[in-house]
Amino acid sequence: MSKKEELLFCPLGGSGEIGANMNLYAYGPENEHKWIIVDMGVTFADDSLPGIDLIYPDPGFILDKKDDLLGIVLTHAHEDHIGAVVHIWPSLKCKIYATPFTSVLIQEKFKEKKIDISQYLKIIQLNGNIKLGPFEIEFVTLTHSILEPNGLCITTPAGVLLHTGDWKIDRSPLIGENIDQKKLKEIGDKGVSAMICDSTNVFSEGRAGSEGEVRESMLRIIETKNKKVIVTSFASNVARMETIFYCAKKTGRQISLVGRSMHRIYKAARKCGYMQNLIEPLETRDAKKIARENIIYLCTGTQGEPMGAMNRIVNGTHPDVYLEQGDTVIFSSKIIPGNEKKLYQLHNLITKSDVEIITEENAFVHVSGHPNRDDLKDMYSWVKPNCIIPVHGEHRHMKEHAIFAKKMQIPQALLIENGDIVKIFPGNNPKIVDKAPSGRMYLDGSIGVSSDSQSIKERKNLSLNGYLEVTLIVSNNGKIKKPIISFKGIPESDQNDPFIFDMEDEIFNICRTFSIESKNQEKNLIETIKNNCRRIVKNKTGKKPFTNINIARI
Repeated sequence: MSKKEELLFCPLGGSGEIGANMNLYAYGPENEHKWIIVDMGVTFADDSLPGIDLIYPDPGFILDKKDDLLGIVLTHAHEDHIGAVVHIWPSLKCKIYATPFTSVLIQEKFKEKKIDISQYLKIIQLNGNIKLGPFEIEFVTLTHSILEPNGLCITTPAGVLLHTGDWKIDRSPLIGENIDQKKLKEIGDKGVSAMICDSTNVFSEGRAGSEGEVRESMLRIIETKNKKVIVTSFASNVARMETIFYCAKKTGRQISLVGRSMHRIYKAARKCGYMQNLIEPLETRDAKKIARENIIYLCTGTQGEPMGAMNRIVNGTHPDVYLEQGDTVIFSSKIIPGNEKKLYQLHNLITKSDVEIITEENAFVHVSGHPNRDDLKDMYSWVKPNCIIPVHGEHRHMKEHAIFAKKMQIPQALLIENGDIVKIFPGNNPKIVDKAPSGRMYLDGSIGVSSDSQSIKERKNLSLNGYLEVTLIVSNNGKIKKPIISFKGIPESDQNDPFIFDMEDEIFNICRTFSIESKNQEKNLIETIKNNCRRIVKNKTGKKPFTNINIARI
Protein backbone atom coordinates (compact mmCIF):
# COMPACT_ATOMS: atom_id res chain seq x y z
CA MET A 1 0.00 0.00 0.00
CA SER A 2 1.38 3.34 -1.08
CA LYS A 3 1.70 6.01 1.60
CA LYS A 4 -0.08 8.38 -0.78
CA GLU A 5 -3.27 6.36 -0.67
CA GLU A 6 -6.10 7.63 1.48
CA LEU A 7 -9.51 6.58 2.78
CA LEU A 8 -12.25 9.22 2.69
CA PHE A 9 -15.85 9.58 3.85
CA CYS A 10 -18.24 12.27 2.63
CA PRO A 11 -21.99 12.57 3.32
CA LEU A 12 -24.03 14.43 0.71
CA GLY A 13 -27.24 14.01 2.71
CA GLY A 14 -28.42 12.77 6.09
CA SER A 15 -25.95 14.63 8.32
CA GLY A 16 -27.57 17.50 10.19
CA GLU A 17 -30.98 16.18 9.14
CA ILE A 18 -33.13 13.08 9.46
CA GLY A 19 -33.76 11.94 5.91
CA ALA A 20 -32.19 12.18 2.44
CA ASN A 21 -29.32 9.86 3.36
CA MET A 22 -26.50 9.65 0.82
CA ASN A 23 -22.95 8.75 1.81
CA LEU A 24 -19.74 8.47 -0.22
CA TYR A 25 -16.61 6.45 0.52
CA ALA A 26 -13.39 6.77 -1.45
CA TYR A 27 -10.07 4.96 -1.50
CA GLY A 28 -6.89 5.44 -3.52
CA PRO A 29 -4.19 8.00 -4.28
CA GLU A 30 -5.17 11.67 -4.28
CA ASN A 31 -7.12 12.54 -7.44
CA GLU A 32 -7.31 8.84 -8.36
CA HIS A 33 -9.90 7.69 -5.85
CA LYS A 34 -12.38 4.91 -6.43
CA TRP A 35 -15.82 5.67 -4.98
CA ILE A 36 -18.87 3.87 -3.65
CA ILE A 37 -22.23 5.32 -2.61
CA VAL A 38 -24.06 4.01 0.45
CA ASP A 39 -27.80 4.77 0.26
CA MET A 40 -29.58 7.38 -1.82
CA GLY A 41 -32.67 8.66 -0.07
CA VAL A 42 -35.27 11.40 -0.02
CA THR A 43 -36.96 13.62 2.49
CA PHE A 44 -40.37 15.22 2.19
CA ALA A 45 -41.24 18.84 1.55
CA ASP A 46 -43.36 20.99 3.85
CA ASP A 47 -45.83 23.77 3.07
CA SER A 48 -43.00 26.23 2.41
CA LEU A 49 -42.37 24.52 -0.95
CA PRO A 50 -45.67 24.52 -2.85
CA GLY A 51 -45.86 21.85 -5.53
CA ILE A 52 -42.81 19.94 -4.26
CA ASP A 53 -43.24 16.44 -2.84
CA LEU A 54 -39.72 15.07 -2.60
CA ILE A 55 -36.31 16.49 -1.79
CA TYR A 56 -33.06 14.63 -2.37
CA PRO A 57 -29.32 15.38 -2.22
CA ASP A 58 -27.66 17.20 -5.09
CA PRO A 59 -25.47 14.50 -6.70
CA GLY A 60 -23.30 16.94 -8.68
CA PHE A 61 -20.11 16.12 -6.77
CA ILE A 62 -20.26 12.39 -7.52
CA LEU A 63 -21.62 12.88 -11.04
CA ASP A 64 -18.31 14.51 -11.89
CA LYS A 65 -16.60 11.32 -10.69
CA LYS A 66 -18.95 8.72 -12.15
CA ASP A 67 -16.19 7.10 -14.22
CA ASP A 68 -14.56 6.13 -10.91
CA LEU A 69 -17.81 5.09 -9.23
CA LEU A 70 -17.90 1.36 -8.44
CA GLY A 71 -21.52 1.07 -7.37
CA ILE A 72 -24.41 1.97 -5.07
CA VAL A 73 -24.88 -0.15 -1.94
CA LEU A 74 -28.24 0.04 -0.14
CA THR A 75 -28.63 -0.76 3.56
CA HIS A 76 -32.43 -1.11 3.65
CA ALA A 77 -35.64 -0.11 1.89
CA HIS A 78 -36.90 2.96 3.74
CA GLU A 79 -37.57 5.91 1.44
CA ASP A 80 -35.01 8.09 3.21
CA HIS A 81 -32.41 5.54 2.08
CA ILE A 82 -33.60 4.41 -1.38
CA GLY A 83 -36.16 6.98 -2.55
CA ALA A 84 -33.73 9.02 -4.67
CA VAL A 85 -32.21 6.07 -6.56
CA VAL A 86 -34.75 6.22 -9.36
CA HIS A 87 -34.13 9.97 -9.80
CA ILE A 88 -30.31 10.00 -9.63
CA TRP A 89 -29.31 6.63 -11.07
CA PRO A 90 -30.12 7.46 -14.75
CA SER A 91 -27.24 9.95 -14.64
CA LEU A 92 -24.86 7.37 -13.13
CA LYS A 93 -25.85 4.00 -14.67
CA CYS A 94 -23.77 2.00 -12.22
CA LYS A 95 -24.41 -1.30 -10.44
CA ILE A 96 -26.84 -1.32 -7.48
CA TYR A 97 -26.38 -3.84 -4.66
CA ALA A 98 -29.23 -4.71 -2.27
CA THR A 99 -30.77 -7.61 -0.36
CA PRO A 100 -33.91 -9.33 -1.79
CA PHE A 101 -36.67 -7.26 -0.18
CA THR A 102 -34.98 -3.95 -0.99
CA SER A 103 -34.35 -5.19 -4.54
CA VAL A 104 -38.05 -5.92 -5.11
CA LEU A 105 -39.00 -2.36 -4.14
CA ILE A 106 -36.20 -0.89 -6.28
CA GLN A 107 -37.42 -2.92 -9.26
CA GLU A 108 -40.95 -1.57 -8.77
CA LYS A 109 -39.71 2.02 -8.72
CA PHE A 110 -37.89 1.60 -12.01
CA LYS A 111 -40.77 -0.33 -13.55
CA GLU A 112 -43.02 2.69 -12.92
CA LYS A 113 -40.48 4.79 -14.84
CA LYS A 114 -40.38 2.15 -17.61
CA ILE A 115 -36.65 1.60 -17.04
CA ASP A 116 -35.18 -1.92 -17.19
CA ILE A 117 -32.77 -2.11 -14.28
CA SER A 118 -32.24 -5.89 -14.36
CA GLN A 119 -28.68 -5.88 -15.71
CA TYR A 120 -27.58 -3.33 -13.10
CA LEU A 121 -29.40 -4.54 -9.98
CA LYS A 122 -27.42 -7.19 -8.11
CA ILE A 123 -29.28 -9.09 -5.38
CA ILE A 124 -27.16 -9.88 -2.34
CA GLN A 125 -28.35 -12.56 0.04
CA LEU A 126 -28.52 -11.80 3.76
CA ASN A 127 -25.05 -11.77 5.35
CA GLY A 128 -23.57 -11.73 1.84
CA ASN A 129 -20.31 -10.21 0.64
CA ILE A 130 -19.27 -8.14 -2.35
CA LYS A 131 -15.94 -6.81 -3.54
CA LEU A 132 -15.90 -3.47 -5.33
CA GLY A 133 -12.33 -2.57 -6.26
CA PRO A 134 -10.47 -1.86 -2.98
CA PHE A 135 -13.69 -2.19 -0.94
CA GLU A 136 -14.66 -5.53 0.56
CA ILE A 137 -18.19 -5.10 1.87
CA GLU A 138 -19.98 -7.50 4.20
CA PHE A 139 -23.70 -7.14 4.87
CA VAL A 140 -24.38 -7.49 8.61
CA THR A 141 -27.90 -8.37 9.79
CA LEU A 142 -29.37 -5.78 12.15
CA THR A 143 -32.87 -5.08 13.48
CA HIS A 144 -34.94 -2.04 12.56
CA SER A 145 -38.55 -1.18 11.62
CA ILE A 146 -38.36 -2.77 8.17
CA LEU A 147 -37.37 -6.08 6.66
CA GLU A 148 -33.71 -6.86 6.00
CA PRO A 149 -31.90 -3.91 7.57
CA ASN A 150 -28.14 -4.16 7.17
CA GLY A 151 -25.02 -2.63 8.55
CA LEU A 152 -22.01 -2.61 6.22
CA CYS A 153 -18.58 -3.73 7.29
CA ILE A 154 -16.31 -1.98 4.76
CA THR A 155 -12.81 -3.38 4.69
CA THR A 156 -10.08 -1.53 2.78
CA PRO A 157 -6.28 -1.79 2.63
CA ALA A 158 -6.29 1.13 5.09
CA GLY A 159 -8.55 -0.44 7.69
CA VAL A 160 -12.11 -1.38 8.62
CA LEU A 161 -15.19 0.85 8.77
CA LEU A 162 -18.67 0.03 10.06
CA HIS A 163 -21.56 1.89 8.49
CA THR A 164 -24.51 1.00 10.73
CA GLY A 165 -27.39 2.29 8.62
CA ASP A 166 -30.58 2.43 10.70
CA TRP A 167 -30.77 -0.03 13.56
CA LYS A 168 -31.82 -0.88 17.09
CA ILE A 169 -31.48 -3.90 19.34
CA ASP A 170 -34.71 -5.91 19.29
CA ARG A 171 -34.62 -9.28 21.00
CA SER A 172 -38.04 -10.11 19.58
CA PRO A 173 -38.28 -8.57 16.08
CA LEU A 174 -41.08 -11.03 15.06
CA ILE A 175 -40.02 -11.06 11.40
CA GLY A 176 -36.44 -11.51 10.26
CA GLU A 177 -33.34 -12.42 12.17
CA ASN A 178 -32.07 -10.93 15.42
CA ILE A 179 -29.21 -8.46 15.32
CA ASP A 180 -26.02 -10.38 14.57
CA GLN A 181 -24.22 -9.67 17.81
CA LYS A 182 -21.61 -12.38 17.12
CA LYS A 183 -20.65 -10.84 13.77
CA LEU A 184 -20.46 -7.34 15.24
CA LYS A 185 -18.09 -8.56 17.94
CA GLU A 186 -15.94 -10.25 15.28
CA ILE A 187 -15.80 -6.97 13.35
CA GLY A 188 -14.79 -5.18 16.56
CA ASP A 189 -11.99 -7.68 17.13
CA LYS A 190 -10.54 -6.76 13.73
CA GLY A 191 -10.18 -3.16 14.88
CA VAL A 192 -12.60 -0.56 13.53
CA SER A 193 -11.10 2.77 12.47
CA ALA A 194 -14.47 4.54 12.42
CA MET A 195 -18.13 3.71 12.96
CA ILE A 196 -20.60 5.86 11.05
CA CYS A 197 -23.64 5.57 13.29
CA ASP A 198 -27.37 6.36 13.60
CA SER A 199 -28.09 9.26 16.02
CA THR A 200 -31.90 9.50 15.87
CA ASN A 201 -32.79 8.51 19.44
CA VAL A 202 -29.67 9.59 21.28
CA PHE A 203 -31.71 11.68 23.74
CA SER A 204 -33.86 8.70 24.73
CA GLU A 205 -32.82 6.73 27.80
CA GLY A 206 -33.08 2.95 28.10
CA ARG A 207 -33.86 0.78 25.09
CA ALA A 208 -35.94 1.32 21.98
CA GLY A 209 -38.30 -1.57 22.81
CA SER A 210 -39.45 -4.68 21.04
CA GLU A 211 -42.01 -5.39 18.32
CA GLY A 212 -43.00 -8.46 20.33
CA GLU A 213 -44.05 -6.24 23.24
CA VAL A 214 -46.09 -4.01 20.90
CA ARG A 215 -47.93 -7.10 19.58
CA GLU A 216 -48.98 -8.13 23.09
CA SER A 217 -50.18 -4.61 23.89
CA MET A 218 -52.08 -4.20 20.60
CA LEU A 219 -53.91 -7.48 21.16
CA ARG A 220 -54.97 -6.45 24.66
CA ILE A 221 -56.31 -3.14 23.31
CA ILE A 222 -58.20 -4.58 20.31
CA GLU A 223 -59.76 -7.35 22.43
CA THR A 224 -61.64 -4.68 24.39
CA LYS A 225 -63.22 -3.03 21.31
CA ASN A 226 -66.69 -3.97 20.10
CA LYS A 227 -66.96 -1.81 16.99
CA LYS A 228 -64.83 -1.08 13.94
CA VAL A 229 -61.05 -0.72 14.51
CA ILE A 230 -58.91 1.33 12.14
CA VAL A 231 -55.14 1.13 12.60
CA THR A 232 -52.71 3.39 10.79
CA SER A 233 -49.03 2.50 10.68
CA PHE A 234 -45.98 2.99 8.48
CA ALA A 235 -46.52 0.62 5.54
CA SER A 236 -42.84 -0.32 5.55
CA ASN A 237 -43.06 -1.76 9.08
CA VAL A 238 -43.88 -5.32 8.03
CA ALA A 239 -43.61 -6.67 11.59
CA ARG A 240 -46.29 -4.17 12.66
CA MET A 241 -48.39 -5.17 9.66
CA GLU A 242 -48.14 -8.83 10.64
CA THR A 243 -49.09 -7.88 14.20
CA ILE A 244 -52.39 -6.43 12.96
CA PHE A 245 -53.04 -9.62 10.95
CA TYR A 246 -52.29 -11.59 14.13
CA CYS A 247 -54.66 -9.44 16.22
CA ALA A 248 -57.41 -9.78 13.62
CA LYS A 249 -57.19 -13.57 13.69
CA LYS A 250 -57.01 -13.74 17.50
CA THR A 251 -60.10 -11.53 17.87
CA GLY A 252 -62.11 -13.25 15.15
CA ARG A 253 -62.02 -10.28 12.78
CA GLN A 254 -61.33 -9.91 9.07
CA ILE A 255 -58.67 -7.46 7.87
CA SER A 256 -58.53 -5.05 4.96
CA LEU A 257 -55.53 -3.06 3.73
CA VAL A 258 -56.17 0.56 2.75
CA GLY A 259 -53.70 2.65 0.75
CA ARG A 260 -51.48 1.95 -2.22
CA SER A 261 -48.19 1.67 -0.31
CA MET A 262 -49.75 -0.76 2.20
CA HIS A 263 -50.67 -3.10 -0.67
CA ARG A 264 -47.28 -2.60 -2.32
CA ILE A 265 -45.28 -3.52 0.79
CA TYR A 266 -47.56 -6.49 1.56
CA LYS A 267 -47.01 -7.91 -1.94
CA ALA A 268 -43.24 -7.30 -1.79
CA ALA A 269 -42.98 -9.05 1.59
CA ARG A 270 -44.99 -12.01 0.31
CA LYS A 271 -42.82 -12.23 -2.78
CA CYS A 272 -39.72 -12.52 -0.57
CA GLY A 273 -41.22 -15.29 1.55
CA TYR A 274 -42.50 -13.23 4.47
CA MET A 275 -46.12 -12.77 5.65
CA GLN A 276 -47.02 -16.41 4.97
CA ASN A 277 -49.81 -18.46 6.62
CA LEU A 278 -51.91 -15.41 7.47
CA ILE A 279 -55.60 -14.74 6.98
CA GLU A 280 -56.38 -13.35 3.53
CA PRO A 281 -57.03 -9.59 3.47
CA LEU A 282 -60.34 -8.37 2.04
CA GLU A 283 -60.74 -5.70 -0.60
CA THR A 284 -62.23 -2.55 0.94
CA ARG A 285 -65.40 -2.83 -1.16
CA ASP A 286 -66.00 -6.28 0.35
CA ALA A 287 -64.90 -5.30 3.85
CA LYS A 288 -67.62 -2.65 4.17
CA LYS A 289 -70.21 -5.44 3.96
CA ILE A 290 -68.76 -7.00 7.14
CA ALA A 291 -70.32 -6.21 10.52
CA ARG A 292 -68.47 -3.39 12.32
CA GLU A 293 -67.37 -5.61 15.19
CA ASN A 294 -65.77 -8.10 12.78
CA ILE A 295 -63.37 -5.92 10.77
CA ILE A 296 -59.99 -4.24 11.20
CA TYR A 297 -58.66 -1.79 8.64
CA LEU A 298 -54.91 -1.24 8.34
CA CYS A 299 -54.23 1.96 6.48
CA THR A 300 -51.58 4.45 5.40
CA GLY A 301 -51.45 8.10 6.44
CA THR A 302 -49.80 8.02 9.86
CA GLN A 303 -48.55 11.58 9.39
CA GLY A 304 -51.80 13.13 8.20
CA GLU A 305 -50.71 13.21 4.55
CA PRO A 306 -53.46 14.87 2.45
CA MET A 307 -53.74 11.87 0.11
CA GLY A 308 -53.06 9.25 2.79
CA ALA A 309 -55.85 6.79 3.51
CA MET A 310 -56.31 7.99 7.10
CA ASN A 311 -56.92 11.59 6.04
CA ARG A 312 -59.43 10.50 3.40
CA ILE A 313 -61.28 8.29 5.87
CA VAL A 314 -61.54 11.02 8.51
CA ASN A 315 -62.68 13.63 5.98
CA GLY A 316 -65.26 11.31 4.46
CA THR A 317 -63.73 11.16 0.98
CA HIS A 318 -62.77 7.47 0.95
CA PRO A 319 -65.31 5.50 -1.12
CA ASP A 320 -65.41 2.41 1.12
CA VAL A 321 -64.11 3.20 4.62
CA TYR A 322 -65.75 5.65 7.01
CA LEU A 323 -65.95 6.45 10.72
CA GLU A 324 -69.00 5.83 12.89
CA GLN A 325 -69.77 6.63 16.49
CA GLY A 326 -68.11 4.11 18.79
CA ASP A 327 -65.32 3.13 16.37
CA THR A 328 -61.67 3.15 17.43
CA VAL A 329 -58.71 4.66 15.54
CA ILE A 330 -55.20 3.60 16.57
CA PHE A 331 -52.15 5.58 15.41
CA SER A 332 -49.44 2.89 15.70
CA SER A 333 -46.62 5.29 14.92
CA LYS A 334 -44.78 8.31 16.22
CA ILE A 335 -45.26 11.87 15.06
CA ILE A 336 -42.39 12.89 12.81
CA PRO A 337 -41.18 16.38 13.87
CA GLY A 338 -42.85 19.01 11.71
CA ASN A 339 -46.09 17.07 11.28
CA GLU A 340 -47.59 17.94 14.67
CA LYS A 341 -50.00 20.63 13.51
CA LYS A 342 -51.71 18.69 10.72
CA LEU A 343 -51.83 15.50 12.81
CA TYR A 344 -53.42 17.19 15.81
CA GLN A 345 -55.98 18.73 13.45
CA LEU A 346 -56.75 15.22 12.24
CA HIS A 347 -56.98 13.92 15.82
CA ASN A 348 -59.46 16.69 16.65
CA LEU A 349 -61.67 15.78 13.70
CA ILE A 350 -61.68 12.16 14.87
CA THR A 351 -62.68 13.03 18.43
CA LYS A 352 -65.44 15.34 17.14
CA SER A 353 -66.93 12.27 15.44
CA ASP A 354 -67.27 10.59 18.84
CA VAL A 355 -64.62 8.07 17.83
CA GLU A 356 -62.00 6.85 20.31
CA ILE A 357 -58.44 7.73 19.34
CA ILE A 358 -55.41 5.87 20.67
CA THR A 359 -51.83 7.07 20.10
CA GLU A 360 -48.44 6.41 21.59
CA GLU A 361 -49.21 9.28 23.98
CA ASN A 362 -51.90 7.30 25.82
CA ALA A 363 -51.08 3.64 25.09
CA PHE A 364 -48.21 1.32 24.19
CA VAL A 365 -48.85 1.02 20.44
CA HIS A 366 -45.46 1.85 18.93
CA VAL A 367 -41.72 1.37 19.35
CA SER A 368 -39.01 3.18 17.45
CA GLY A 369 -36.70 1.52 14.97
CA HIS A 370 -33.66 3.49 16.16
CA PRO A 371 -31.25 2.96 19.06
CA ASN A 372 -31.77 4.50 22.48
CA ARG A 373 -28.78 5.17 24.72
CA ASP A 374 -28.53 1.63 26.15
CA ASP A 375 -28.60 0.22 22.61
CA LEU A 376 -25.76 2.54 21.64
CA LYS A 377 -23.77 1.42 24.69
CA ASP A 378 -24.06 -2.21 23.58
CA MET A 379 -23.01 -1.40 20.02
CA TYR A 380 -19.98 0.53 21.26
CA SER A 381 -18.96 -2.42 23.48
CA TRP A 382 -19.21 -4.91 20.62
CA VAL A 383 -17.53 -2.86 17.88
CA LYS A 384 -15.05 -0.86 20.01
CA PRO A 385 -14.46 1.78 17.30
CA ASN A 386 -11.55 4.17 17.44
CA CYS A 387 -13.84 6.96 16.27
CA ILE A 388 -17.58 7.61 16.16
CA ILE A 389 -18.91 9.73 13.28
CA PRO A 390 -22.56 10.53 14.08
CA VAL A 391 -24.98 10.74 11.14
CA HIS A 392 -28.75 10.36 10.65
CA GLY A 393 -29.70 13.17 12.98
CA GLU A 394 -30.21 16.88 13.28
CA HIS A 395 -27.24 18.86 14.57
CA ARG A 396 -28.52 18.61 18.14
CA HIS A 397 -28.71 14.80 17.87
CA MET A 398 -25.25 14.50 16.41
CA LYS A 399 -23.72 16.83 19.01
CA GLU A 400 -25.29 14.82 21.83
CA HIS A 401 -24.17 11.56 20.21
CA ALA A 402 -20.57 12.79 20.13
CA ILE A 403 -20.74 13.83 23.80
CA PHE A 404 -22.33 10.52 24.78
CA ALA A 405 -19.75 8.45 22.86
CA LYS A 406 -16.90 10.23 24.62
CA LYS A 407 -18.56 9.53 27.99
CA MET A 408 -18.63 5.86 26.98
CA GLN A 409 -14.85 5.96 26.51
CA ILE A 410 -14.83 6.01 22.71
CA PRO A 411 -11.44 7.60 21.91
CA GLN A 412 -12.72 10.02 19.28
CA ALA A 413 -15.97 11.52 18.07
CA LEU A 414 -16.09 13.68 14.95
CA LEU A 415 -18.92 16.11 14.18
CA ILE A 416 -19.60 16.64 10.49
CA GLU A 417 -22.19 18.11 8.15
CA ASN A 418 -23.25 17.46 4.58
CA GLY A 419 -20.38 18.01 2.16
CA ASP A 420 -17.57 17.54 4.68
CA ILE A 421 -14.77 15.34 3.34
CA VAL A 422 -13.32 13.31 6.19
CA LYS A 423 -9.86 11.74 5.86
CA ILE A 424 -9.89 8.51 7.87
CA PHE A 425 -6.51 7.31 6.60
CA PRO A 426 -3.61 8.06 6.66
CA GLY A 427 -3.28 8.80 10.33
CA ASN A 428 -5.13 7.61 13.37
CA ASN A 429 -7.27 10.70 13.85
CA PRO A 430 -10.10 11.14 11.33
CA LYS A 431 -10.50 14.80 10.45
CA ILE A 432 -12.29 17.09 8.03
CA VAL A 433 -9.89 18.05 5.24
CA ASP A 434 -12.08 19.56 2.53
CA LYS A 435 -15.60 20.52 1.53
CA ALA A 436 -17.53 19.01 -1.36
CA PRO A 437 -20.34 20.95 -3.01
CA SER A 438 -23.63 19.74 -1.54
CA GLY A 439 -27.20 20.91 -1.64
CA ARG A 440 -30.71 19.80 -2.39
CA MET A 441 -32.67 18.90 -5.46
CA TYR A 442 -36.45 19.23 -5.59
CA LEU A 443 -38.71 16.89 -7.51
CA ASP A 444 -40.94 19.38 -9.29
CA GLY A 445 -43.55 17.19 -10.94
CA SER A 446 -41.36 14.63 -12.70
CA ILE A 447 -38.34 16.93 -13.11
CA GLY A 448 -35.48 17.37 -10.67
CA VAL A 449 -34.63 21.05 -10.19
CA SER A 450 -32.08 22.83 -8.01
CA SER A 451 -33.12 24.56 -4.81
CA ASP A 452 -32.63 27.98 -6.43
CA SER A 453 -34.75 27.07 -9.47
CA GLN A 454 -36.72 29.90 -11.01
CA SER A 455 -39.84 27.74 -11.07
CA ILE A 456 -39.66 27.35 -7.28
CA LYS A 457 -39.12 31.08 -6.73
CA GLU A 458 -42.05 31.93 -9.00
CA ARG A 459 -44.37 29.41 -7.32
CA LYS A 460 -43.50 30.73 -3.86
CA ASN A 461 -44.26 34.24 -5.05
CA LEU A 462 -47.54 33.07 -6.57
CA SER A 463 -48.58 31.34 -3.36
CA LEU A 464 -47.77 34.38 -1.23
CA ASN A 465 -48.76 37.31 -3.44
CA GLY A 466 -51.02 36.07 -6.22
CA TYR A 467 -50.91 36.56 -9.99
CA LEU A 468 -51.56 39.56 -12.21
CA GLU A 469 -51.75 39.51 -16.01
CA VAL A 470 -52.07 42.47 -18.37
CA THR A 471 -52.65 42.02 -22.08
CA LEU A 472 -52.13 45.00 -24.43
CA ILE A 473 -53.96 44.85 -27.74
CA VAL A 474 -52.00 46.77 -30.41
CA SER A 475 -53.62 47.53 -33.78
CA ASN A 476 -51.77 47.67 -37.11
CA ASN A 477 -51.44 51.44 -36.83
CA GLY A 478 -49.77 51.09 -33.42
CA LYS A 479 -52.76 52.25 -31.42
CA ILE A 480 -53.12 50.53 -28.06
CA LYS A 481 -56.64 49.52 -27.13
CA LYS A 482 -58.03 49.18 -23.61
CA PRO A 483 -55.82 46.68 -21.71
CA ILE A 484 -57.25 43.38 -20.53
CA ILE A 485 -56.42 42.91 -16.84
CA SER A 486 -56.92 39.65 -14.94
CA PHE A 487 -55.70 38.48 -11.57
CA LYS A 488 -55.81 35.54 -9.16
CA GLY A 489 -55.16 35.42 -5.43
CA ILE A 490 -55.13 39.21 -4.95
CA PRO A 491 -57.61 40.65 -2.41
CA GLU A 492 -60.17 43.00 -3.99
CA SER A 493 -60.99 46.35 -2.42
CA ASP A 494 -64.52 47.08 -1.23
CA GLN A 495 -64.01 50.71 -2.16
CA ASN A 496 -65.41 52.34 -5.26
CA ASP A 497 -61.93 52.88 -6.69
CA PRO A 498 -60.49 49.37 -7.16
CA PHE A 499 -56.88 49.21 -8.27
CA ILE A 500 -57.81 47.97 -11.73
CA PHE A 501 -58.97 51.47 -12.81
CA ASP A 502 -55.78 53.10 -11.57
CA MET A 503 -53.81 50.50 -13.53
CA GLU A 504 -55.67 51.22 -16.75
CA ASP A 505 -54.92 54.93 -16.43
CA GLU A 506 -51.28 54.25 -15.61
CA ILE A 507 -50.89 51.89 -18.60
CA PHE A 508 -52.35 54.44 -21.03
CA ASN A 509 -50.04 57.17 -19.65
CA ILE A 510 -46.99 54.93 -20.05
CA CYS A 511 -47.94 53.87 -23.57
CA ARG A 512 -48.12 57.48 -24.73
CA THR A 513 -44.40 57.86 -24.03
CA PHE A 514 -43.30 54.66 -25.77
CA SER A 515 -42.91 53.54 -29.32
CA ILE A 516 -42.89 49.77 -29.84
CA GLU A 517 -41.38 49.56 -33.27
CA SER A 518 -38.40 47.51 -32.08
CA LYS A 519 -37.90 44.53 -29.73
CA ASN A 520 -35.85 46.63 -27.30
CA GLN A 521 -38.57 49.27 -27.10
CA GLU A 522 -41.16 46.58 -26.57
CA LYS A 523 -39.08 45.01 -23.79
CA ASN A 524 -38.65 48.37 -22.05
CA LEU A 525 -42.40 49.01 -22.28
CA ILE A 526 -43.21 45.64 -20.75
CA GLU A 527 -40.79 46.15 -17.85
CA THR A 528 -42.10 49.67 -17.15
CA ILE A 529 -45.73 48.54 -17.14
CA LYS A 530 -44.89 45.52 -14.96
CA ASN A 531 -43.10 47.60 -12.32
CA ASN A 532 -45.78 50.28 -12.19
CA CYS A 533 -48.67 47.81 -12.04
CA ARG A 534 -47.03 45.91 -9.19
CA ARG A 535 -46.48 49.21 -7.36
CA ILE A 536 -50.15 50.14 -7.70
CA VAL A 537 -51.32 46.75 -6.42
CA LYS A 538 -48.83 46.94 -3.54
CA ASN A 539 -50.11 50.38 -2.52
CA LYS A 540 -53.76 49.29 -2.72
CA THR A 541 -53.60 45.76 -1.27
CA GLY A 542 -50.24 45.22 0.39
CA LYS A 543 -49.48 42.44 -2.12
CA LYS A 544 -46.73 42.47 -4.74
CA PRO A 545 -47.99 39.89 -7.23
CA PHE A 546 -46.15 37.83 -9.80
CA THR A 547 -46.91 39.89 -12.91
CA ASN A 548 -46.98 38.97 -16.58
CA ILE A 549 -47.39 41.47 -19.45
CA ASN A 550 -48.49 40.31 -22.91
CA ILE A 551 -48.54 42.30 -26.15
CA ALA A 552 -50.93 41.04 -28.81
CA ARG A 553 -50.86 42.60 -32.29
CA ILE A 554 -53.95 42.55 -34.49
